[in-house]
Amino acid sequence: MYRIVVGPGDLAASRFGVAPLIEVHSALGVVAGRMPVGPLGPWVERVRPAYRRVAGDPALRALAFLRRPHGYMADFVVPPPARPNLTVADQLATVRATPLDQARRELARNLEGLPEPDASLREVLEAPDVVERLAAGLETAWRALLEPDWPVLRSIVERDIVHRAGRLAAYGWAAALDGLSRKVRWRDGVIEADIHGDATYRLGGAGLTFVPVVFAELGAALEQDWPYTLMYRARGVAALWESREPRGEDALARLVGRTRADLLRVLAEPATTSWLSARLRMSVGGIGDHLAVLRESGLVTRERSGRSVLYRRTAVGDVLIGAD
Repeated sequence: MYRIVVGPGDLAASRFGVAPLIEVHSALGVVAGRMPVGPLGPWVERVRPAYRRVAGDPALRALAFLRRPHGYMADFVVPPPARPNLTVADQLATVRATPLDQARRELARNLEGLPEPDASLREVLEAPDVVERLAAGLETAWRALLEPDWPVLRSIVERDIVHRAGRLAAYGWAAALDGLSRKVRWRDGVIEADIHGDATYRLGGAGLTFVPVVFAELGAALEQDWPYTLMYRARGVAALWESREPRGEDALARLVGRTRADLLRVLAEPATTSWLSARLRMSVGGIGDHLAVLRESGLVTRERSGRSVLYRRTAVGDVLIGAD
């Protein structure tokens, strides 16, 4: 079990982030059979043909070999977010800037306890340009597996951030951790996480970076060279594979139009225009136009939460959906 001791200044210093390369490496581990599929079975089936087209890439195979459910992962391959709003290109640049001696140390630690790699994997992992080879493998995995779904993926984690950051700011640690994972507890100023290993860490005023992810369960990056980071599965991952095909005509759609009916249905929880755009596969501008009509009709309302604007159904909208 990991114990993270929280001090008086850590609440204000804590933040949330998006880590594209953690998602890339975790998704590769899932589709390659190195990680449990969990609730992601429908996504795995959908992307399996794309994975087969790149699965023979030696760097990709080396990255999948390094992935495991428990134990240390080479930090330079899966860097936690050093600042908000990082892109894949930003994180790949961070990977490529890793000094070779650091990469060698982290890879040696990662390989402890794993089976002996075959010759083609050793060629990659022992190469003088191993950092560039693994960065190129991550980029290949990104383009094949996640880039087409990134708008939906990002909207899933951003929606989770809005929800949990609001709870952290308004109610504190216990409320923010409630429902985050069945393996996480708040106990008298200490975050307890049922993670493989046994260690105690003190935030010391630096705060904790929360990173919601789609393709992994609970994890932590608590090495001194990185911001202290806790990763957890975001809510609403089913949006990756739920059908977006138009449904048959119904009474609500005839009354307000198909898109507005879909908007009212997915606004069971507050959401941003970017999340709604990704969820319904429409432009942000188009979503905004429909939301304006629904707002003028008294069916949705909006409010600011930090830097985001959240839309939610009104009581009238709830009644309309209930009568659907």
